[in-house]
Amino acid sequence: MAKPCIICVAITGSVPTKADNPAVPVTVTEQVESTHAAFEAGASIAHCHVRDDEGKPTSDPDRFARLKEGIETHCPGMIVQLSTGGRSGAGAERGGMLPLRPDMASLSVGSNNFPTRVYENPPDLVDWLAGEMRTYEIKPEIEAFDLSHIHQAAAMNRDGRIPGALYVQFVMGVKNAMPVDQPTFDFYIETVKRLLPDAEWCAAGIGAGQVIVNEWAIAAGGHTRTGLEDNVRWDRATLAPSNAALVGRCVELCEKYARPVATPIQARDILGLRAAA
Repeated sequence: MAKPCIICVAITGSVPTKADNPAVPVTVTEQVESTHAAFEAGASIAHCHVRDDEGKPTSDPDRFARLKEGIETHCPGMIVQLSTGGRSGAGAERGGMLPLRPDMASLSVGSNNFPTRVYENPPDLVDWLAGEMRTYEIKPEIEAFDLSHIHQAAAMNRDGRIPGALYVQFVMGVKNAMPVDQPTFDFYIETVKRLLPDAEWCAAGIGAGQVIVNEWAIAAGGHTRTGLEDNVRWDRATLAPSNAALVGRCVELCEKYARPVATPIQARDILGLRAAA
């Protein structure tokens, strides 16, 4: 049997608003409801950001706690992955929710350009976030926006700053960063296999590249990420109706390539995570 494919749903992010698409969940209640529908559709990881009362991104640990509790209650066994991304705060504020001990947390190990700014991940902050994840036994999801980030993750793995078998996600399609380019994608896979032979890999496409990268990843035997954070549209003209619909599209691609969709239990086993409470 082909290897099960783990589908991660990035439910809301820090940029899309209801003005972009009314389906974007903003409040904790909306996020839990949207995550539950995506879970029922086949997602086994929820990648989570939170917003304040005005809908702006925040790193408020209380909101993360309420979201984590809601997902664990309504989506039994689903892997909760909290974001330490830079749009929601600065410095150590970005890791203020890590004492909640989520199953996973995102970790960008290097800086790169975003559409209108530099996404800053200085070495001291990266080391501190990685240290907090070790302290609280959280598995990092390495977000690789550039080839150098794979090399840096491998170096941190060798010296013990990120121990164990890694989970590396290729992020393609961010304006001013790595474009959606298949030869580059193939070289990412080759590089991970060469430097991190025990690692699992995933891929996410941004904007119009979402479904393209979903298909590349599933066809190549990796895992994939979808959701309204990455692409509020099905295409250039049609709004995506929900996170669950985007997950359903990945499920259809798994069927096309004879890949079973990983259950939460299977996903935890593949990633070496502790059993759900």
